[in-house]
Amino acid sequence: MFLMILVCVLSGIGAGIGTGLAGLSAALIIAPSLMTFCNMPAYEAVTIALASDVLASAISAWTYGKRKNIDIKNGIVLLLAILVFTLVGSYVGQFVPSTIVKYFAIFMVGTIGTKFVVWPVMTSKTEMASRPFRERALKSIFFGAIIGFTCGFVGVGGGAMMLIVLIVALGLELKTAIGTSVFIMSFTAFLGAASHVALGAKPDPLALGICVVFTFVAAEVSAVFANKSSLERLNKAVGICLWIFAIALILLNIFGKTA
Repeated sequence: MFLMILVCVLSGIGAGIGTGLAGLSAALIIAPSLMTFCNMPAYEAVTIALASDVLASAISAWTYGKRKNIDIKNGIVLLLAILVFTLVGSYVGQFVPSTIVKYFAIFMVGTIGTKFVVWPVMTSKTEMASRPFRERALKSIFFGAIIGFTCGFVGVGGGAMMLIVLIVALGLELKTAIGTSVFIMSFTAFLGAASHVALGAKPDPLALGICVVFTFVAAEVSAVFANKSSLERLNKAVGICLWIFAIALILLNIFGKTA
């Protein structure tokens, strides 16, 4: 019991920081942590992770939105595509071994983290507005299908992938990309969690409550910090955060093998 509470508190804090600071899915840390240290079945762990993601992403989105760092117009097409394919991925995810969830995102997270540190995103909001909407819409549908399926399939809200798509494919400024990412994730995580429960998941109430609370608080504190930071400082913070997440996932895999 003590170990489960400790894991929920620490993974919730770490996941909340990743959500508020870098627009990452809280599920990226919470799900593998619960599976590795608490021997929780993958489907239940993913359900808790996605449920934690809902409020953490929502409070982060509200914080970014207050400072006008959310682009709803250019994010709505991406959101719709993601929502549809999240349902598909959630159904398929019932039949996925736990190891798939553990191994999925390490390389991706580490690589994207390197991108922010070595090649920082310095796009301005003026440059952001110059991209044609039709081009963005087509790219949003394509990438949204991939991200949505991934969200439902392995319980990851698609934050890392969504962030890079919003920046590279849609040309959003970094703070706006993070704000739009957490705005979208609040919906995808809710749909993913709801579909998991509808398909039979029965998450531990105590673990669920602890993860939700600590993820929520850490996400709000991190989102406030991110919105007050300069672009240069935020790029470095996002990159370092992604590196830490990648290392944490590697360690979780190592502990998982030796457990």
